[in-house]
Amino acid sequence: MISVENLKVEFGVKPLFAEANFVINARDRIALVGKNGAGKSTLLKILCGMERPTEGTVATSQDTTIGYLPQVMNLQDQTTVREEAKKAFADTAKLKERVERLERLMNERSDYESQDYMDLVERYTTEHERLLMVGAESQEAELERTLMGLGFLRTDFGRPTSEFSGGWRMRIELAKILLRRPEVLLLDEPTNHLDIESIQWLEQLLAQWSGAVVLVSHDRAFINNVSNRTLEISCGRIIDYRVKYNEYVTLRKERREQQLRAYENQQKEIADMKDFIERFRYKATKAVQVQQKVKQLEKIVPIEVDEVDNSAMHLKFPPCLRSGDYPIICDEVAKSYGEHNVFAKVNMTIKRGEKVAFVGKNGEGKSTLVKCIMDEIPFDGTLKIGHNVQIGYFAQNQAQLLDENLTVFQTIDNVARGEIRLRINDILGAFMFGGEAADKKVKVLSGGERSRLAMIRLLLEPVNLLILDEPTNHLDMPSKDVLKEAIKAFDGTAIIVSHDREFLDGLVTKVFEFGGGRVREHIGGIYEWIEKSGSSRPSPQPLPGGREVYTSGADKSGEKGNYSPPSQGGAGGGSTGGSAYAARKEQQKQLKKAEKAVEESEKKIARMEQRLKELDQLLSDPKNASDMTLVTEYTDTKRQMDEEVERWEKLSEELEALQNV
Repeated sequence: MISVENLKVEFGVKPLFAEANFVINARDRIALVGKNGAGKSTLLKILCGMERPTEGTVATSQDTTIGYLPQVMNLQDQTTVREEAKKAFADTAKLKERVERLERLMNERSDYESQDYMDLVERYTTEHERLLMVGAESQEAELERTLMGLGFLRTDFGRPTSEFSGGWRMRIELAKILLRRPEVLLLDEPTNHLDIESIQWLEQLLAQWSGAVVLVSHDRAFINNVSNRTLEISCGRIIDYRVKYNEYVTLRKERREQQLRAYENQQKEIADMKDFIERFRYKATKAVQVQQKVKQLEKIVPIEVDEVDNSAMHLKFPPCLRSGDYPIICDEVAKSYGEHNVFAKVNMTIKRGEKVAFVGKNGEGKSTLVKCIMDEIPFDGTLKIGHNVQIGYFAQNQAQLLDENLTVFQTIDNVARGEIRLRINDILGAFMFGGEAADKKVKVLSGGERSRLAMIRLLLEPVNLLILDEPTNHLDMPSKDVLKEAIKAFDGTAIIVSHDREFLDGLVTKVFEFGGGRVREHIGGIYEWIEKSGSSRPSPQPLPGGREVYTSGADKSGEKGNYSPPSQGGAGGGSTGGSAYAARKEQQKQLKKAEKAVEESEKKIARMEQRLKELDQLLSDPKNASDMTLVTEYTDTKRQMDEEVERWEKLSEELEALQNV
């Protein structure tokens, strides 16, 4: 399908990779791996034709269609969710128009015996068969099933896409790509904005995909479940492993050990040659041998060893006070926003030393309960914090609390104590702040970089209760391994809000499931919970010819359109009877009001984000670095934006509650 020959890509002096040769075949499920900056995203762009290589060729089979999902996308449409998703069928719509036009021409003709009429019938037959092959009749149902599989509700289909956050709009783009059914799928971090159920749904879909899949992801469980082949970018080369990701990890370790042995032998050989040259450089009787050694030394090609796996680095939390036996006790805790009940009757006891997970779809109240524990918002019921509890809290907006005038190194140096100060550079390297990145000012860091820096700070603070809200969002696999190992070795208690199954596996021993206004306790690990709970999303099932139907445990009738997925925010989305018309009308009025409030809040946030970008550019100019007016405006705008984001979260929860009534 795609053939790559002698590919070379360079930005600057050293190429990202060179002499790359591989072929992508139908049914290949390729995991593209390598450290950050190795060139994974660049390679995907080259494969889809968005960028050109420095050297080499990328040959694509005739008529091969390619679907590409980038990490970041400029989304500026003003359509509804359904209308935007329907754009995937633009080619089919044109084909349908041609078939209808040919049919009209046939009906207008009466010269049934003429050759011209026979040619018209043949063209109509060919086009109609093509229309049947693409499944035009089932496209509407397929569109709905795909959107539902990615977490949307039927009530979302008519909403403008501008009302959704960037993460949900990326889901729409993913749906469009899947609905086009390209022969080759190129996916760059497709799980970034998906919950566990949506990730599992996507896994099943990709496992049955009739074409090829090339994906970049830091979700180890996802790529291992999908892949049957692994391409690694390392040391400027692309190495092809014909195995799934987990098997690649084992083979890579073995290859690195072989490289190390070969490297050590080569270094010994080089040292011996240099020693011989130095000893006999000025002896006339050894001149010939010395020249031979010099030539041999010049011809040696240095053996490169794969980058060191930072996950081997051990990091421990500093000593802390022993907390009471029960750091968290919830008794009939409840939280509502107006008429919307986020959760009620939460009875929860977390013992000292336990590692627990908060799981559930977005908007079900996980972060809300965390805020209750942190006493950031009012709530009903009783919530007790145990004796001597010292909380270390990593919120999704934690990065905004960093001192922007410090460098990355200074930020960590200020909190590091004891021997750990000698290893600051190693720690920064493990979290992708190696080399010159350690000297960057916090104010020039991206959102993801700030989140990683805030995580490192937390790792060095003496606390006995960790609360981590989506801690792995901006971490690569080695960084996640460092964090996971540190939490496992942590003597205190940990509450982790996450959709990353592999990160939670072997880390937590209890799962609290949020959904339908309730919090349910499950004893055991994350995969035990998944097995017990099952999935309520429609599961893609292959049909002959590569088409698909969808089945769901929630839809027992077998009738088209009866399936309704569970809500991703608040209580389930049931419908009222005909006698509740007045109530529905009032609800629609409240819904429009809430939608308008969310839209206005998002516009405010967008304006402030734009101004922050402008201020960032101004402050990056040395002549403006000491302009206190700009610095003050930047700080005030940042604070206002944080407050507006919190307000938006509250408004969004209220809106989701109204949508799901």
